[in-house]
Amino acid sequence: MRKQPIVALIYDFDGTLSPGNMQEFGFIQAIGKSPKEFWQESDEIAVGQDASNILSYMKLMFDEARHSGIKLRREDFKRFGASVELFDGVKEWFGLINDYGRTKGVKVEHYINSSGLAEMIEGTAIAAEFKRIFACTFIYNEQGEAEWPGVAVDYTAKTQFIFKINKGILSIRDNKKVNESKDEDKKRVPFPHMIYFGDGETDVPCMKIVKMFGGNSIAVYNPEIKKKVNEARKLLRQNRVNFIAPADYTKGGRTYQVVCAIIDKIKADWELAKLSK
Repeated sequence: MRKQPIVALIYDFDGTLSPGNMQEFGFIQAIGKSPKEFWQESDEIAVGQDASNILSYMKLMFDEARHSGIKLRREDFKRFGASVELFDGVKEWFGLINDYGRTKGVKVEHYINSSGLAEMIEGTAIAAEFKRIFACTFIYNEQGEAEWPGVAVDYTAKTQFIFKINKGILSIRDNKKVNESKDEDKKRVPFPHMIYFGDGETDVPCMKIVKMFGGNSIAVYNPEIKKKVNEARKLLRQNRVNFIAPADYTKGGRTYQVVCAIIDKIKADWELAKLSK
């Protein structure tokens, strides 16, 4: 048994840590479209080709950037990412929860599990807070320009990263270690030590898996959007999440209180398990 439990906080990004889709904070404006136009065209590609919604938006970004004379290098994505807005308290959240965990003798780690772009998330003010960002990426040519999708993460693909975190695997391309059998007490982050944050139906498979195996899932919502509030309540009613909370990450808010209480329980269960040996 480890000297202290590791607790993994795993976040979706768009709608969970940020109030909108990351492409809407600079990129879409740069290509001269409105968010409504961009996502409508993306959906038309997906429906017309019976294709992945994720690959469709990645193709549209690539095509529109090329048409507008915009280069898509890592640094360009990061520049767009720097403009992404965050919910109240997000910038301070990680320090608050890390400190709380430390006072309880718990090591807290943070992960992103998103269908958004890793390169844009890497440009945000909170990028350094994450042990690993699991998200979509591009492949780059010798000139450093994006030329092909490297990783496309849809709502079912997200689930593989839950199992990778469970086993302490940080590689996206790995498909061997993640499928190897391993005793529960040898897994780096047991499912009961996971807290998953999501905002909607695309997070349901991950929310359900974490909850089913003894962890906690939290549906966060923008309290200013009634549709989002209703979606969160529906997820709770359908028993797909353990808790719902507004996307307010300030100290003393409901999200903070829920996470602190979960950390308390994880530590108590850890101590009881030690006493049973």
